[in-house]
Amino acid sequence: MKTRVAAAVIILSQNSVTVARQIINILPEAKLYGLANRTCDVDVSFTNFGDTLRELFAAGTPIIGICASGILIRTLAPLITDKSQEPPVLAVAEDGSAVVPLLGGLSGVNELARHIAAALNVQAAITTTGDLRFRTALLSPPPGYHLANPEDAKKFIADLLAGAKVRLVGTAPWLSESNLPIDDNGELTIQVTEKEVIPQPDCLVYHPAKIAIAITSPNSETLTHIYQTLEDAQVSSQAVAVILAPLYLAANPILQNIANIFKVPTRFFTASQLAEFTAQGYSFHEAVVFTGTKPSHQSLSSPFSQITMTICPQIIEPETIGQARGKLAIIGTGPGASKWMSPEVKEILSHATDLVGYKTYINLIGSLADGKKIHESDNREEETRAKVALDLAAQGRYVAVVSSGDPGIYAMATAVFEVIDRYHQPEWQSIEIQVAPGISAMQATAAAIGAPLGHDFCVISLSDILKPWEIIAQRITTAAQGDFVITFYNPVSKERTWQLAAAKNILLQYRKPDTPVILGWNLGRPGQTVKVITLEQLEPIEADMRTLIIVGSSQTRQIETHEKEIRVYTPRRYNS
Repeated sequence: MKTRVAAAVIILSQNSVTVARQIINILPEAKLYGLANRTCDVDVSFTNFGDTLRELFAAGTPIIGICASGILIRTLAPLITDKSQEPPVLAVAEDGSAVVPLLGGLSGVNELARHIAAALNVQAAITTTGDLRFRTALLSPPPGYHLANPEDAKKFIADLLAGAKVRLVGTAPWLSESNLPIDDNGELTIQVTEKEVIPQPDCLVYHPAKIAIAITSPNSETLTHIYQTLEDAQVSSQAVAVILAPLYLAANPILQNIANIFKVPTRFFTASQLAEFTAQGYSFHEAVVFTGTKPSHQSLSSPFSQITMTICPQIIEPETIGQARGKLAIIGTGPGASKWMSPEVKEILSHATDLVGYKTYINLIGSLADGKKIHESDNREEETRAKVALDLAAQGRYVAVVSSGDPGIYAMATAVFEVIDRYHQPEWQSIEIQVAPGISAMQATAAAIGAPLGHDFCVISLSDILKPWEIIAQRITTAAQGDFVITFYNPVSKERTWQLAAAKNILLQYRKPDTPVILGWNLGRPGQTVKVITLEQLEPIEADMRTLIIVGSSQTRQIETHEKEIRVYTPRRYNS
């Protein structure tokens, strides 16, 4: 596909979900946008259709509306001013029976329409004359080709439609296999070359992405050196396809900046891959550039030792060379309900290739796990899980480690950083790591009953697996003396029942027996229950590992609303 920007698939009712999912299956980067109160299980929920659509259009996001063409046209009409800047916009019938490209002829809308139509087993309703007659879009070349002079294309295509012939100079299968009136004596010319040329009005110039730039020691002068080498060789920068480098440079900001300037991906090679290639007789730079049998190629002479430029005989497909920089996102899904999952987390899940986590937590994300490679493990295997995730990311994968609640609260974010700190694996240093927060169990429990965390509070785990009971008891005592509201995680398990009773006994030395205690189970999941008891009534039988317990301070109050509902809150003003 020409467009590399993640598309937005817009639905206005739940009836459109089936077709939307078919489209997303062939556009894995796409996000599903759904109208609030009419759709569920979407990546992004919106309330104002017009504002959402216009924001996406202005941001250059391809739009696939599963709705009537008219509503898309009327909504976007005020923004339609420059066809060269329009993202693809197309309408798809709710039943998938029609695919209609509307806007974005210069950004690949017809190609996108054909791609979607093929998946839906229908014919795209393409009306562009040149596209229909010549079976190609000269203004919108396929990936791997860049049109150098689009300002000359309108008259050029008009002349073709009027009967002019065209001479093809250079090699491009998408042109030679089209229905263009190709003639060696044509009055028009299409030139395919990596060379920098000055286009003429009767000539369209396409630069094929055949240049690989290998960089081994980037510095502040590297970008200048690259431009100088291109200029000396009279080669266009628009023919650059990829930046290549050893994996240990994956986090190098200079390298990232160079790739951003050239608008190309960066691909990396591990030390073992480089050793394998150099053992076959390649030079270090050849080892970075090539991944198999040494092909016929042309190296661009450069006086700068840290860069090598190579013109490959074919269009370069970056994803087939080396590996991408790995990504590791440690995400919190919240208590469980999709509505409590942040847009950031949903976006990560839409892009991730691999999910690592406890099976129960992965199951909570439902259809967002579709199409991902799942790596399940037991809930107690945090270190093993972290190592698996880091190793996958080091291979260039986009890995999401799935935690319920917030990943930084008694969860996997700490486990990942502990493993990195303990084992010092060099390949892990190349990974881009992100922690995406989620609504914690204590926040969900507190919200379900009122505002018991409205003043100073602390959080203590009653599990003595990773820390001795003496430390836990000391912290409970100190928190009770300080009159904090106390949230207990991991209160009771099959093997641990006495700790909660011991904690209660400590608290009763500093709190009144009628202190409010909130117990929450399965927040955001089927069987959600919130219960208010007193400290005196708190017993181990009341809880398990899925229970969240909040013990009030001396200031915490229990009230009854006009609907006879019990609410608990801790006042913001402290009265000693």
